[in-house]
Amino acid sequence: MKYRICIATGTRADWGILVPLAEILRGRDDVELQILATNMHLLDAYGHTVDDIIADGFDISARVYIDDANGSDSTSRAIAAGRCTAGCAAEFARLQPHAVVILGDRFEMLGAASAAAIMGIPVVHLHGGEISEGAVDDSIRHAITKLSTLHLTSTEPYRRRVIQLGEDPGRVINTGSLGVWNMINRPRICREELLSPLGLDPEVPFAIATYHPATLDPADPAMRCGAMLDALDRAWKGNLVITYPNNDAGSDRIISLIKDYAATRPQRVALVRSLGMVRYMSAVHECAFVIGNSSGAIIEVPAAGKPAVNIGIRQRGRLHSPLVIDAPDNTESIMAAIAEATDTRFVAEATKSPDPYYRPDAPHTAAEAIMKLLHSMPLQPKKFHDLP
Repeated sequence: MKYRICIATGTRADWGILVPLAEILRGRDDVELQILATNMHLLDAYGHTVDDIIADGFDISARVYIDDANGSDSTSRAIAAGRCTAGCAAEFARLQPHAVVILGDRFEMLGAASAAAIMGIPVVHLHGGEISEGAVDDSIRHAITKLSTLHLTSTEPYRRRVIQLGEDPGRVINTGSLGVWNMINRPRICREELLSPLGLDPEVPFAIATYHPATLDPADPAMRCGAMLDALDRAWKGNLVITYPNNDAGSDRIISLIKDYAATRPQRVALVRSLGMVRYMSAVHECAFVIGNSSGAIIEVPAAGKPAVNIGIRQRGRLHSPLVIDAPDNTESIMAAIAEATDTRFVAEATKSPDPYYRPDAPHTAAEAIMKLLHSMPLQPKKFHDLP
C-alpha cells in the first residue's frame, strides 16, 4: 500500500525544520508525499517562500490562500485561521491524505489541524508540550496537541507534558529537534558567499536579529523592537543581518521600524525578508551571536555553538541551554546581555553543557514513528490517558 502523507507548512521557519523529514518520506517507495503551503509562504511581502520549497526540489500539492494583507491586529489573524480551516478542508478532501504532519503552534496550523481532525485524518504533531508564555501560540500549541494522534516532541520533559495533557504514552515519541539536527548536519555556504550578496563586508563580525510580536504583551511591539535596536547601536560595533518577523498582529509596525533602521545604516545593516534554511544555518555558524525572540534562537542556535540573546516574554518557559541569555526588553538589560554574549569566556564555558534538544537521528526516528502509526491503521479512537 502507498500511504499519502501531507505536510502542512505556513512559514519559512517550520519548513526549514521539516525538510529532512520530508526528504526521507519522499524517498520511500510506500509513501506519496504531499506538500500543502499556506499563509506566509504565499505572501510576497514575506518573501513568497513557497519558492524555497520548490527550490528544495519538492512539488506543491496544494496552496491555501488565507490572507491578502499583512494584518495588524488579532481579529485579522482569527479570520485568517478560519479561512485556513476551510481551505485545508477543501484540499484534504481532494488530496485524501492518510495523515497530516504539522509543526508547532501558529494560527494557520490550528486551522489545518482542526480541518484534519474533524475529517477523521490522523494529525502528526511536532514540537508539542512546549511553553512560550508570552504569545497566544502557547494555547494554540496545546490545542493542536489535543487534535493530534501522534506526537513527536523535541525533549523528554516535553514528552512528559504531552502525556500530562492526556495523550497515550505509546503515541508520544521524543525524537529530539529536527532543527538541531539540521544545524549540525546540513551543508552550508561559506561566509563570503553568504555576506557579499547582502552588501556586507565578510571580514567584519556580524550578528543576526529577528524580533516577532509577543502577542500577549500589551506594549507596542515596535517599541519593544526599538529597545533591541537601540541596544545594538550602543553595544555592538559590528554588522547586523535583520530578518523579517512573522505575520502575527503587530508585525507591520515592526517591519516599518526595521526598514527605516536599515535604510539609515546601509553600510552595516542588511534587511532580508527570509534567508532560507541553508543561508540561515550558514549565517548562524558564522555570526557572533543571535538576538531577538524567536524559538529558533533558543532551540537551534546553541547547536552551532553560538550564543543567543532572548528578549522579553515571548519565549518565557522554554527549555534552553546556557548559551541562551534571557534579557528584559529594555535597552540597558539588552546591552548587558550583548556584552555577555560577546564574552569569549562565557561562550567557552556555556558550550560545555549538553544540548537538551539534541538526538542523533531525529529525522529517521520521526519518519519511523509516522510509518508505524500508518501501518497500525485503522486506528482506534483516542482515549484520554489519566495519570496514575
